[in-house]
Amino acid sequence: MSVVGRPLALVTGGCRRLGAAVAAALAGAGYDLALHGSHDAEPEPALAAVLADADMRWHGFVADFTDPATATDLFGAVAARFGRAPDLLVNGASVFGQDRLADIGVDDLTGAYAVNCAAAVLLVQAFVAAGGAGDRSVVNILDQRIAHPHPDQLSYTLAKLGLAGLTRIGAAGIRMNGVAPGLTLATDDYDSGQMARLAAMMPLQRLSMPDDIAAAVLFCAGATEMDRQILFVDGGAHLVPFERDFMHLAG
Repeated sequence: MSVVGRPLALVTGGCRRLGAAVAAALAGAGYDLALHGSHDAEPEPALAAVLADADMRWHGFVADFTDPATATDLFGAVAARFGRAPDLLVNGASVFGQDRLADIGVDDLTGAYAVNCAAAVLLVQAFVAAGGAGDRSVVNILDQRIAHPHPDQLSYTLAKLGLAGLTRIGAAGIRMNGVAPGLTLATDDYDSGQMARLAAMMPLQRLSMPDDIAAAVLFCAGATEMDRQILFVDGGAHLVPFERDFMHLAG
């Protein structure tokens, strides 16, 4: 908790999709929110409704992490807007690519690393430097594929493995943990039949849901004796060495 009252959470990628579900759960749990977006910071409709009904403060911030230095500027802008540094940092911003070793390029590698790993490292650096009273923690959003990496989306996978490494290394003075989802929200690459077939392939015969991931983030934020742990919330997907990305399976 912040010494001035309500805790403040900075959620990168917090306006859309999985990040929005995490932000909504944090709002319900009593957090004020700094929500980051890469090109705009307008919450998707379901999150906007939660924010309108919740008794809390929130503000949106824009930062394009393809230039990782903007992460440091973002942290300063959040502290200036709210008059204090965040108590919780959720590193959820991500970009994906369809590259494999045969066709990966420098721009693929540097772009994915900048957004999925380097920006998070710089945010953690600023978070640690800001100091503050009470329990302060970081939750990194990872991916179940870090347990059994496959050749698809190589630049994304390498960057998430880097972020997992940061989670294990940790940082003095704060707690840092990770949540590794499986396939959670379908994109246009999937149809409903494929999603059902993929769910049947999981050890628990289900896919992770946004509320599952959000609950895991809340648990990590509140588990004051837990540090440098990674929670896989994926229907058991991390137990299976899938040879390809899910979009190429059960089609």
